[in-house]
Amino acid sequence: MHDLVIRGGSVADGSGAPLRTADVAITDGIVTDVGRVDGPATREIDADGALVTPGFVDIHTHYDGQATWDELLTPSCWHGVTTVVMGNCGVGFAPVSPDRHEWLIGLMEGVEDIPGAALADGIQWGWESFPEFLDTLDARRHVMDLGTQVPHGAVRGYVMGERGAKNEPATPEDIAAMADIVREGIRAGALGFSTSRTLAHRAIDGEPVPGTFAAEDELFGIGAVLGELDAGVFELAPAGALGEDLSAPEREVDWMCRLAAATKRPVSFVLTQNNADPKAWRRQLDLATEAAAAGFPIRPQVHGRTVSILLGFQTFHPLQFVAGWGETGIGLLPWQEQVARIEAEPELKARLLREMQAFSSDPVVMGFMNPERVYLLGDPPDYEPGPDRSVAGIARSRGADPWATFIDLLLADGGRELLNSPVLNYTDGNLDAVGEMLRHPTSAFGLGDGGAHAGQTCDASTTTYLLSYWARDRDHGRLPVELAVQKLTSATASLYGLGDRGLLAPGMVGDVNVIDFENLGLHRPEKVADLPGGASRLLQRADGYLQTIKSGAVTFEQGEHTGALPGALLRGGR
Repeated sequence: MHDLVIRGGSVADGSGAPLRTADVAITDGIVTDVGRVDGPATREIDADGALVTPGFVDIHTHYDGQATWDELLTPSCWHGVTTVVMGNCGVGFAPVSPDRHEWLIGLMEGVEDIPGAALADGIQWGWESFPEFLDTLDARRHVMDLGTQVPHGAVRGYVMGERGAKNEPATPEDIAAMADIVREGIRAGALGFSTSRTLAHRAIDGEPVPGTFAAEDELFGIGAVLGELDAGVFELAPAGALGEDLSAPEREVDWMCRLAAATKRPVSFVLTQNNADPKAWRRQLDLATEAAAAGFPIRPQVHGRTVSILLGFQTFHPLQFVAGWGETGIGLLPWQEQVARIEAEPELKARLLREMQAFSSDPVVMGFMNPERVYLLGDPPDYEPGPDRSVAGIARSRGADPWATFIDLLLADGGRELLNSPVLNYTDGNLDAVGEMLRHPTSAFGLGDGGAHAGQTCDASTTTYLLSYWARDRDHGRLPVELAVQKLTSATASLYGLGDRGLLAPGMVGDVNVIDFENLGLHRPEKVADLPGGASRLLQRADGYLQTIKSGAVTFEQGEHTGALPGALLRGGR
């Protein structure tokens, strides 16, 4: 008698092997058989015509605060994810002195755009050390498994106080103390250590995240702990990640290679295409290939679509930058009333348009709101639009002014429409560079930032996008379904040493998605005020997930939570 049998699905087992029709049996939370399964089961799922995959392993999230109050870890739970890794990019909430709670909240809010008020209302502090933080997470129930990393920013602030927060150089004594904290965290179950070196990551007060300018003695002094314990990943957002320093990427890969060689532990870094140096990503991939050939475990983390700011009345938009927005008082109204007033008052709309037209000579606004580089998102959303879907392209087709078209598009669908302003991965006006990064054998899929960038975008849904768009809908350069599933499962699990998941094979954790592949797709993000204290965020739902199963328990059916909470804290690799 099996606990659960999923019968007759088209199985992509996570290894990259060809699809095959098979049954999957799970007992006591573990996969016991994949093939033809005879005998009864407590529950059977008819998967005929469906795609059956391992549960997705999302290694780049920021649920560090949300995990203390949200058992579902929305929105990742709606997108096939059964395991998350948080504590990325050097930000997190442990270790922490009792008088530094507010500072860590400001650090997370500034770097990851998570409302500070929500974090302040939602986090129930009950820890100081990193092991105590793990104990707090361990005591809560969740719908999925979660692991975390020791964040450099919190460690530096804890050891060095204001010196650490202000990025002053670390002394040998400081480095030894930080290494002790990381050692304690890894021994308690942390999956790695993370840091950030990009100038784009700043606390709410504008200060670069602690560790941004850390010298090699600090990086190697802390990294040596991973080698000593033969455990954990060294994860980072490197200098130059957004094109802010064109000479940085090769320097960064150089020391990463030396660190990986010294510690024999994986070093995983953020890799995107930036507008300032659109070809730098390819050189970094080449260097990663050379490192892999030399036996150095260097793994770039890559995204599946544009890294974007979504513009709209639910988020923010160019109208907010004109004098009339404040002088008429419209900016003080709820967004629905803003839409109604603009539509009801032609004089107001005409004034706003006149003032917007001056933006054409404003380099700051044009940097991320240029009508030639802002695209209609739509519903279902289009993340690889052609130039005809840009605001300027639509204006040309209408014979209209681009700024007038900008306003009209913002007002569409009662103001619920969103416009996509790509910041990264769209220099060439397509996702071809992303496709090359995804196919690269050293790359790991990530950068969805689940739980973060609440008011700007919702990229936790990129797991769904990778499978629906890259493996099905793209008109050229599609990924094989088997490769897309591998990138979402075993490729990410193996990076973090999670050898018990990411594959559908006997002995593996019983994490499974049953997917209506032909109808898998995304809805347009919507603003929802569901964070603690009534704070808002953008959320994005999906169609096509028939069942999501965690450790043999069905957690979601047709996108709705069943009430099951089988998730656990992951302590170390396995």
